[in-house]
Amino acid sequence: MASEEQCSAPLRWRSISLTHVQYPADDLTGQVLAYTSLLPIAILVGFVTLIVFKRELHTISFFGGLVINEGLNWLLKHIVREPRPCEGGHSSLTTEYGMPSSHSQFIWFFVVYFFLFLYLRMHQTNNARCVELLWRHILSIILLGVALCVSYSRVYLLYHTWSQVIYGGVAGMVMGVVWFFITQEVLTPVFPKIAAWPVSEFFLVRDTSLIPNILWFEYTVTRSEARNRQRKLGTKLQ
Repeated sequence: MASEEQCSAPLRWRSISLTHVQYPADDLTGQVLAYTSLLPIAILVGFVTLIVFKRELHTISFFGGLVINEGLNWLLKHIVREPRPCEGGHSSLTTEYGMPSSHSQFIWFFVVYFFLFLYLRMHQTNNARCVELLWRHILSIILLGVALCVSYSRVYLLYHTWSQVIYGGVAGMVMGVVWFFITQEVLTPVFPKIAAWPVSEFFLVRDTSLIPNILWFEYTVTRSEARNRQRKLGTKLQ
């Protein structure tokens, strides 16, 4: 929990523009961590963008898992009803309860699910195994660092205690594992049927579950189509 000195010290809080995240005035570390704690919002915006432009069922399922995870966090907070440190010293809070931390639960759900997606869903291609494994390891380390920074920011900024952040992280990791295997074992087999629905065809919703490496597939298909169109254009100009 937050120390008595931290709670009794008269801190002057500043808010990041257009958000409710506050950090101690004239504290550069607090300001950086305040921006770091906004990463879950950036992730949600990224998901919405991907869904709008890609319309891929696995991405939609991933996003659905994040929404369910947030709903579970709200439920746990209102069951446990443990207050935030310093009796909610911040002026703007969406809820007075802090157990478990929603930021911690969100980011650890995202990171664990992404780990499983990287190493279990995206299979290696034989001609670039070492390179693919290298960038996956690097990306995993970066994501782990991001999750740790977001979790620490909630304690540093006195939004949560260590126990609230740790339990939130554990809940997020468990939910991430459970939702990944629900997606793989329960939802993925019915994705082809969902993609064939008239409403799915109307909105161009697609299923790429059988494609082992969607990044490589999209790259090669796009490159091949661009070359074909370039050849046709060159033929017409002759």
